[in-house]
Amino acid sequence: MGTDVLSTPGHLISLAARGFVRLSEARLKPLGFGVGQLPVLVALQNGKASTQRDLARFAKVEQPPMAQMLARMERDGLIRRTPHPDDGRSSRIVLTKVAQARMPDAIETLFKGNRDALDGFTEEEAVQFVALLTRLIANLDQITSTEPSSQTS
Repeated sequence: MGTDVLSTPGHLISLAARGFVRLSEARLKPLGFGVGQLPVLVALQNGKASTQRDLARFAKVEQPPMAQMLARMERDGLIRRTPHPDDGRSSRIVLTKVAQARMPDAIETLFKGNRDALDGFTEEEAVQFVALLTRLIANLDQITSTEPSSQTS
């Protein structure tokens, strides 16, 4: 792989990720969404999660940042909380009608951004690229789940 740290997969993927974030933020802002909210919005829309704890797990973030994001989303009229029928300490979170109405445009916006970013790639290259990234993410998840946490005393 050579000795240039700026040509390593980790650095290049980081640059690509930041580019996708900038592109997505610019295109989602007119719809009232932020790119960091998308995993939450999609999970709520698809019924994959309905509590703060489940959303944090789904989005792979800690509880405090998820709580902050949900508070902002509630303030912005994207979600609402209702009492959880089985757990009095918890709330069920649902998308508002406003968020539901905007979701198709947001999803199409993201798909278009991906198509634009993959301009010049063949369909086969795009499929292979996604497969390789999926394997890379699985490897990283495996490594980080088995590494001892670096705690200092």
